[in-house]
Amino acid sequence: MPYGLVVRFTAQDAEAAADFDRLASQTLEGIRTQEPGTLVYVNHIPEDEPNVRVFYELYENRAAFEQHEEQPHVQRFLAEREQFLVSTEVTFLNEVAGKRPAPAQER
Repeated sequence: MPYGLVVRFTAQDAEAAADFDRLASQTLEGIRTQEPGTLVYVNHIPEDEPNVRVFYELYENRAAFEQHEEQPHVQRFLAEREQFLVSTEVTFLNEVAGKRPAPAQER
């Protein structure tokens, strides 16, 4: 069963938001090349909230999410992100229905 989450990060200021974006971009390179179970990993800026970032993440299943969390590039992101932030809010999601990318084994 696919497993997802939404994470809302609030940066300290515009400079911290830019630094956070650089860290997230570096992390994304590892996700793209080393995590086949990560189906969607997208960083958004909400309208009219320039210091906020909202990540939407979708994994093939809970195990794929757990593997994601163990990756060195993710561990680095988790360790370094706090210096740029004033808050982090995480919502874990269990899929009910919808349109999403097919798991790797179905492609």
